[in-house]
Amino acid sequence: MEIEELSTEQKIKHVQDTLFVMSGKWELPVLIAINAGNIRFKDLQRSVPNITTKVLSKELKDLEINKLVVRTIYNTSPVSIEYRVSPYCKSLKPLVDEMIKWGYNHRIEISK
Repeated sequence: MEIEELSTEQKIKHVQDTLFVMSGKWELPVLIAINAGNIRFKDLQRSVPNITTKVLSKELKDLEINKLVVRTIYNTSPVSIEYRVSPYCKSLKPLVDEMIKWGYNHRIEISK
């Protein structure tokens, strides 16, 4: 797909699709935490500041529905569940990296 060939309406639609999945307060922080190696629920809750158990549970379900997270259940006693970013989720890395850079530079810019 060549972006230059898309109409303005198509560009807006694709941006809206992205924002629908990624625009909440918690989606990206949860994905960043999982990608950093926090793969168990309690680890995620500790690594994402101020997220509640209820919200984390909902976000993990939504991320799984959108094929960004893979949940693996281990038949241990007690049952163990791990979350990992999906191969599909890895396509977000350039976007997330640019968002991190932009956010960093934006804080510098507005503090001048």
